[in-house]
Amino acid sequence: MLALTAGTRIFLAVAPVDLRRSFDGLTAHVQTVLAQQVLEGGLFAFTNRRRNRLRLLWWDGTGLWIATKRLERGALTWPAGEGASVHLRPEQLSALMSGLEVREKDGWYRR
Repeated sequence: MLALTAGTRIFLAVAPVDLRRSFDGLTAHVQTVLAQQVLEGGLFAFTNRRRNRLRLLWWDGTGLWIATKRLERGALTWPAGEGASVHLRPEQLSALMSGLEVREKDGWYRR
């Protein structure tokens, strides 16, 4: 069960990722591209080029988890950023997973 608290660090990879990658491939991406360490905690979110899939990678203290969501129609509105990743709050990730647009500049969410 994924339980997001206010203290959960959430990193969203800005650029699309090949979602055929699994544990080792995504962990390597986090280390080399996002410059983070998976085993230090946090949740990492990725999307594919068409933005119709979302993959989450997180360490729960005892092992790694991967969760994937496939949209049946439409696409995710993926936030842009200047670096390799964007930091999100738990409520922003929940909104993103629900299909809402997360916009940092003017506040919150749009459909």
